[in-house]
Amino acid sequence: MDKREVTSFKNKLSKRMICTPSPAAKNTFFYVQETGCLKTEDAAVTQRHALESFLIAAVISGRGELTVGNDSYTLMKGDCFFIDCHEAHFYKSSVNDPWEIMWVHFNGSTSRQYYDYFISQSKNVFSPPFFDKVVSAISELIDINEKKSPDSEILTSKLIVDLLTLSLTVNTSAHQYDSALKQKLATVHNYIDDHFTENLSLEKLSSEFYISKYYLTREYKRIYGKTIFQHIITSRINYGKKLLRFSDKSVEEISHLCGFNDQSYFARQFKKAENITCFSYRKMWRD
Repeated sequence: MDKREVTSFKNKLSKRMICTPSPAAKNTFFYVQETGCLKTEDAAVTQRHALESFLIAAVISGRGELTVGNDSYTLMKGDCFFIDCHEAHFYKSSVNDPWEIMWVHFNGSTSRQYYDYFISQSKNVFSPPFFDKVVSAISELIDINEKKSPDSEILTSKLIVDLLTLSLTVNTSAHQYDSALKQKLATVHNYIDDHFTENLSLEKLSSEFYISKYYLTREYKRIYGKTIFQHIITSRINYGKKLLRFSDKSVEEISHLCGFNDQSYFARQFKKAENITCFSYRKMWRD
């Protein structure tokens, strides 16, 4: 048997567009064979080989597994995969954390050449920093092929090229994205160094630098190895140590100058960081 396909799922939210290209589109353009989205309640299982198609898919939520030839991958939210469906492959949703997935089966034009170049530079699974662009392109493909305007085949080809371009430039784009992110977070880091005595909060920082609180928290810790809160506290403690050593100000005055509104809280944080009290630290360094 040249083709085997086993697909089983119980879906909660699903849309599937099966398309037949015109002869002109088949000879000239990239064309969609099938595109859609699926949110599963139970594990979805797909196994195929010898299918004349290429597949790009994006995991919107949940988890799953993919096997292509001898390579196996664990997939989660934000992951994409690009495979040649002529190769034996198998993918399924997690039983405990079923996925929501969007996909497009396509062929035509120079699909084979694009795929061969992609696989020479990358593995089947990739995690693009521009994941939202992949999702947007597949969403547009679904809409265009559902409405079937006179230009739908041309627009479809253009969107498939966009997806291929995103797939082929993932490493370069990720590097550029990571560099830009590090530069932005360095600006946040320096801002904290200059303003740590003020009333800083995640809300204020996210508003000041136009970045979500969740994203700022996660990426800051990934790059600097500590949370924003930890950096603020450390900066205040360091300034407090300087004032304890080189000024005669009271601990209460120093706590306020460092940005603590509560002297006892400053004292607790200081002892936690230095394992001695403010008074002991001052005496030790002055004696």
